[in-house]
Parts: sequence; C-alpha cells; structure tokens
Amino acid sequence: MENRIITTDVRDEDIPLEGSLRPKTLDEYIGQEKTKKTLQVYIEAARQRGDSLDHVLFYGPPGLGKTTLSGIIANEMGTHLKVTSGPAIERPGDMAAILNNLQEGDILFVDEIHRLNRQVEEVLYPAMEDFVIDIMIGKGASARSIRLSLPRFTLVGATTRAGLLSAPLRDRFGVVQHLEFYSQKELTTIVLRSAEVLQVRIDEKGAKEIAKRSRGTPRLANRLLKRVRDFAEVKYEGIITHDVACFALDLLEVDSYGLDKVDRLILQTLILNFDGGPAGLDTLAAAIGEDAGTLEDVYEPYLLKNGFLNRTPRGRTATPLAYRHLGYPLPETE
Repeated sequence: MENRIITTDVRDEDIPLEGSLRPKTLDEYIGQEKTKKTLQVYIEAARQRGDSLDHVLFYGPPGLGKTTLSGIIANEMGTHLKVTSGPAIERPGDMAAILNNLQEGDILFVDEIHRLNRQVEEVLYPAMEDFVIDIMIGKGASARSIRLSLPRFTLVGATTRAGLLSAPLRDRFGVVQHLEFYSQKELTTIVLRSAEVLQVRIDEKGAKEIAKRSRGTPRLANRLLKRVRDFAEVKYEGIITHDVACFALDLLEVDSYGLDKVDRLILQTLILNFDGGPAGLDTLAAAIGEDAGTLEDVYEPYLLKNGFLNRTPRGRTATPLAYRHLGYPLPETE
C-alpha cells in the first residue's frame, strides 16, 4: 500500500513569517467574542480537572478562523495539534490509524468534516464516546473483532455546511459554536496587527479601507493586505494610505462593498438573464460557470447578509440594493 500523509503535526517553529499571522492564544484572538468567552470557560474547567476538552464543532462560512481556533485550543491546553481533512480520509482503516497514533490530550482537527464518508464516521462514534476503536482481524469465518483503547483526545471539527453532518456525528460534539462575520472595526484591528507582523507601514485610514472591502472575513483581509502591500512597495514607497488602498483594491476589482468579480457576475446574471429572479441554484450556477456548492457556501452568505440577494422557495432573487449598486434601473412593478 502506498504511503500517504493524512495528518500534519503542527509546531510553531514550522510556521514561516506570513503563517504567524494566526494568533496563538485566545487573548490575541480578535472577534468572535461569544465563542471566545465560552471556550475560555470550557478550557479552564478542563485544565482544572486535568481532563481533555470535550469534542468541539465549529461551523460557519470559510475564512472566519475555524482552523486558527483549533490551534489556539491546542496551545491553551498545552497539547499537540494534528491536522487532517474529511476528503483525505478515504477508508475506515485510515481513520483508525490516525486515532491509534494520537497521544494523551492531543487535538485532532478535521477540516471539512461534513465530507467524511459514512464508513469512516462509524469508526469515530466509539472513539468519541468511549475512546476505543474496533478493528477486524482476518477474513471470512475466521474474522474477529478486537477493541483497542485510545488515549483521551479532543476532536475539533470544522465545516461550512453543518446541515450536511449526519445527526449521530453532530450529536457527539459537546461544544458547538457558530462563527459569525466580523465587523469592520474588528477587521481594522486585524489588518493593523497583521501589518505589524509583516512589517508593513500602514495608516489607520488605509487599514479601514482594506477592512471595509474584506467581506467580514479575516482571511480575505490578510490576503488583500498582502496584495495592497505589493502595490505600495512598487509604486508608493511602501506606505499604505487610504489612497493607495483604494487604488490597489480598485485594480483588484474589489468594490466598496467588498464584492469581487464573481459576486457582481452573480447579481448581473440574475438581473439581466433572469429579470431579477427567481432562479434556481443549479440554474444560476450553470449560467455563470460556477459550481453550485461553491456558490452556496462561498458567495451567497455574504450577499444574503448584506441584502444583495434573497432566497425564496422558488429560487434566488436580486434585491433593490443589488440594482442600485450595479447601476441598473429597478424593474417596474405591476
């Protein structure tokens, strides 16, 4: 059988400068105040008992800090973090091998946990509840099951689609946290902190402009900061001001609401091809040449939250704000 790397053991010394943008402790972590407060209580209680933290599920749109929070949990608990993802674990034996290699108190982070197949999930059920796994030895009439004990560990699952998790798996998580989009103020603080780590010179107005166009998402804020830094270093003596940020972000086709090329294409297609809607998800995805799952998970949440798009029983519709923002006349009502 071929050797495949299914998990990664994450240590601070392995993280280069730009990877160090991730905060290491809850005190450094910006935003998600409700989640932070509850996690602080659960972590402190587990440490006082000398026990492992209960299994944790984070769900919400991509880029909001699910992976970062799993690393923080490992740091706060003083344990190792093992990282894998749902699609990487193809067979029950893969999951059994991962679980058998864990040490006492380890954090196992499974990204895209909703993409685990059902046979792999079956291995997780006794592991999460009783810290044991059942392994079949032999084949046919001579096959027998052996139950192996596991060290107490914490499974941290992350998903953008909590509705796709099976009920038996979801119910085995003791801590379930929904991550929300960030405010502009929180994102401004994140941009200023990241600029300091990256040794980028930036003023507050420049940071606010980047935050304003970051769709409420720290991952995007950091990505835009790096791209604006490139323009600043080449054309503007390395200093990010409001004007520099506006110039660079306009060239990157990120508008004042944070909508990018695909966001605007979705709204334009609804308005021009479907008279504002309603249009079904699959129909809309085919019209813009995008995967329906990507459309639903990546683009729709921000458009819905900010009032550019509506979901109806008959499909997606563009709102009056979408018409105004893109400069199209509102349709006449009968």
